[in-house]
Amino acid sequence: MRPQDPIKYGDVFHVSGDLAQKPIAPEHAKKMQSAETHILGKTVPAGVAASMQSAATINQRDGLLGNRDVTYNPGVTATQTHLPGRRIITESVAGQVVGQYVEATSQEEEEEDESNKITIGEAMEGTAHTVGEKAVEESDAAAIQAAEVRATRNHVIKAGGGVGASAESAAAYNTQCKRDEDKIKMRDIVSDAKTKLGEDKVATGEDAVCVTGAELRNNNTLTPAGLSASIAAAANLNQTLNS
Repeated sequence: MRPQDPIKYGDVFHVSGDLAQKPIAPEHAKKMQSAETHILGKTVPAGVAASMQSAATINQRDGLLGNRDVTYNPGVTATQTHLPGRRIITESVAGQVVGQYVEATSQEEEEEDESNKITIGEAMEGTAHTVGEKAVEESDAAAIQAAEVRATRNHVIKAGGGVGASAESAAAYNTQCKRDEDKIKMRDIVSDAKTKLGEDKVATGEDAVCVTGAELRNNNTLTPAGLSASIAAAANLNQTLNS
């Protein structure tokens, strides 16, 4: 990065497409700080809002962006998903996840680090909230099947109602379906993923790599806030709990 270049989203976060080339503006940082504080009651040290604020401050200090400059309107959001004993806070810019935090909702959970960790099944169910309205495609089915294999440690896809088989059937049906409103959506497949899986395990970096690879092989792109992003975020959070 040359000195005259402003700090962009791609310099700070693992994002792709146009967003990666967009400078982080002060107004964007303020919006994320407000959204993060609204949900968490504070700004997380070294978190998403703090990182955006630092980048925006440097961009402004170096005269690359003004205080109220908005390079474009990306859509800055912070949402929360409630799971038993915990909640997951997801922060996104332009539909791409830039950070996630897990927070225990009971004293018992805080005392048991292992129980705080997010499983593959829970990460799958989380996508019912982030991309629930997305029609299931072949790339989604491939990612779901890979996640099922990793969660159950069984290389044979469960037939008759298994989450991977259901996703494959949904993708095939959607290719023949003429109306978008009639297509089977992600929420229809993953909202009860843990039940369909039968077995589950804590998400790891290896799981994330496997699921991401399966999705990329079928579409050469990743769905923003989709299954690959959810499992990768879960793996990162679990690694944090280990440290």
